[in-house]
Amino acid sequence: MRIIQETVPGRQITLAHIIAKPRPIIYKKLGLNPSIDYTQSAIGVLTMSPAEMAIIGSDLATKASDIDLGFLDRFSGTLIFTGTLSHVETALKEILHFTQNTLGFAICPITRS
Repeated sequence: MRIIQETVPGRQITLAHIIAKPRPIIYKKLGLNPSIDYTQSAIGVLTMSPAEMAIIGSDLATKASDIDLGFLDRFSGTLIFTGTLSHVETALKEILHFTQNTLGFAICPITRS
């Protein structure tokens, strides 16, 4: 069997999620900084297309709020960052605002768990 995987180029944010008060095991499994206050922490997760938008998203997030970049993949369009819940939410909102209003992206709502 042969499998071919394709991505369709588009201008969209397909996932914008906040994990509020994540358990320490999530930080460990993702390779994120374990020396943080877990009771005040949050993780922001985004996927975007084109994948290179993750680079611009990381720039927007770090300029908009006091967050730490955890993972940036310019090939899959995945961006993960950490910080306090309010900082992560601010960073996500800035990325969504810029991509929708300046670049004309289709965006999804922010979800939270």
